[in-house]
Amino acid sequence: MNYILPLIIGFLAAFVGLLAPSMLNMTAAKTSIEKGKKAGILFAAGAASVVAVQAFIAVYFANKITPDVIKILQKAAFFVLMGLAIFFFMQARKKFKAEGKDKKGSTFIVGIGMSSLNMLAVPFYLAMAKVGEGYGMRLEIPYSLVYVVGAVLGAFSLFSIYAFFAEIIAKKAQFIAKNINYILAVLFVTLAIVSGVKSLL
Repeated sequence: MNYILPLIIGFLAAFVGLLAPSMLNMTAAKTSIEKGKKAGILFAAGAASVVAVQAFIAVYFANKITPDVIKILQKAAFFVLMGLAIFFFMQARKKFKAEGKDKKGSTFIVGIGMSSLNMLAVPFYLAMAKVGEGYGMRLEIPYSLVYVVGAVLGAFSLFSIYAFFAEIIAKKAQFIAKNINYILAVLFVTLAIVSGVKSLL
């Protein structure tokens, strides 16, 4: 169970965090439509490989944080998660366009490049690691590495789904974006409340 928990939390953190249609996962779908499913999967692999670095950096710093900082972060987690909830709620209110600039070159390299631009990934995976710790997940090696593997698998699975079901997702992008963002908003509100209660105990 010590290994299963970080794997599950890492997987869910990446899968849920990347679930809503965005430039990254919609590019996976667009690449699959324009260049074939193999190219879409290569893009997914490239994008997911960056998640390994992002999640590792996040869990490394999460493991180095002192108890005093942990208390502060537990309180801050409430506001961070509420911020994410508001962000996804606002995204749900917008009209989503399933389009992006056509990228030239290896789709694997393009995946790496686009995923590297996701500046919020490290703090997000750090926050999710601390949330997981609150449920009993251990952050030291080798458990932290299992968390990283879970995050990579979650990201690759999500991007692959977008690549495999590209045509359906592209046609239903507006409907999917709106409803998924509402669901994510509710999810992060729930996590914020749970984190807020835990910080007060």
